[in-house]
Amino acid sequence: MFNKVYVTIKDFIKRNFICLLILLITSIIFLVPLPYDVEMPGGIINLENRVKVNGEVTHTEGSFNMAYVSVGRGTIPFVLFGLLFDDWEVVPQSNEKYDNESIQDAYKRDKLYLEQSINYAIAVGMDAANVPYEVSNKNNIIVYIDEKANTDLKVGDDIVSINGIKINETDEISDIVANVKVGDEISLTVLRDKKKVEAKAIIYEEDGKHYIGVSSITTFDIDSDTKVEIDSKMSESGPSGGMMMSLMVYNALTNQDLTHGKVVVGTGTISLDGSVGEIGGVKYKIMGAVRQHADIFLVPDGNYDEAVDVAKEKNYNINIVRIKTLQDAINYLEGL
Repeated sequence: MFNKVYVTIKDFIKRNFICLLILLITSIIFLVPLPYDVEMPGGIINLENRVKVNGEVTHTEGSFNMAYVSVGRGTIPFVLFGLLFDDWEVVPQSNEKYDNESIQDAYKRDKLYLEQSINYAIAVGMDAANVPYEVSNKNNIIVYIDEKANTDLKVGDDIVSINGIKINETDEISDIVANVKVGDEISLTVLRDKKKVEAKAIIYEEDGKHYIGVSSITTFDIDSDTKVEIDSKMSESGPSGGMMMSLMVYNALTNQDLTHGKVVVGTGTISLDGSVGEIGGVKYKIMGAVRQHADIFLVPDGNYDEAVDVAKEKNYNINIVRIKTLQDAINYLEGL
């Protein structure tokens, strides 16, 4: 029986060898990834249906939009196109992560940054609109582990306590570590996949300071009589939409239409004090915005010169506005 099956398969391969070879080569060309990504002009995400206040969306005559960079995974065709097209760029995947970090941890880190960005955008938008709220359920989540760290902590761990001391703020971690001798071990209780886990870390010294070699961010819940929600998709990550999300929250809470009928596109991180931080890929974001007929492009101060240079080089007819704080964006749009 086995010999009969073997002969049948062998005959099939002989008769279809060329077709099978072509199929194999085609699969390798189109499916096997190289250690590169290809960045290209992106698009915009309309925030109208993403931001809800008490379950309702706010309709505007124009639109508020986040800009994004399109990224193609580095299969052979994408890499070749990236080398051929002036507006595409082949980028090593190592550029997207730290030296000792896996690409999976880098993606997880970016998802956590998005979660924090949404928290910050809601809080900053409510502050600007003078809507009262309280912060609760703070989580101090690890987003990066340094190569110098001697620890069994993992990216995504939520630090609950250190040496039995409950942690509420990220700064408290540094305060505890600073008072432990170099070489000593500390015990941490963390939430990992919603389960409490015990972990350890060894203190080391660098430039006169004590470290355990992890970076963390804080996420939290916002309690208010006014419920603000921001939806996101599984494919989205990173903090660069923070400024535009906070602007849309402010617009919705104040029952205004700051768009004045314009297609407003922007990018930039948001901090709890309302300051706007620079981002990567502004070249591809402004190109995508222009392709979607944007009227206004709000850009962080640190990216302004590059955005202007791209607009001049491409002869774009778009109003580029330098933004340092959320209030700068509000003032500009109110002035329209």
